Amino acid sequence: MMNKQFMEIEHTADIAIRVWGRDLAELFVNAAYGMACQLTDPDDVSKTLKRKIELEADDAEVLLVTWLGELLYLGEQDDCVFTSFDMLEITPTHLQAIVQGGLVQEHLAHIKAVTFSELEIVQDDEGYETIVVFDV
Repeated sequence: MMNKQFMEIEHTADIAIRVWGRDLAELFVNAAYGMACQLTDPDDVSKTLKRKIELEADDAEVLLVTWLGELLYLGEQDDCVFTSFDMLEITPTHLQAIVQGGLVQEHLAHIKAVTFSELEIVQDDEGYETIVVFDV
């Protein structure tokens, strides 16, 4: 059983995380949580805001970047960070989720964008793995 979620990895000018998940839903949730951890301490975020997100994309990589980008966009719009993710439905080209978050006490970083740099979702016997690079 896989118990890793994500870890920060060295990257020249940006922030990068390696993300794992037993399935696509867990990979996407762990990527979102990993991004939240780059933005703030998730324990300091009250879950006062709830949003439903539904997205379509051409493939799993585009869907992952679109998902994280949407979380960043909504976070900027509502001045919050989402730290709780309930994946209702996911395929390589579609997702539907309920996300929760709240106001941030302290920002650790400002992520401008989610990039396609080094992004490839790989599946093996233990599940899925990918690297996500954020432009800061």
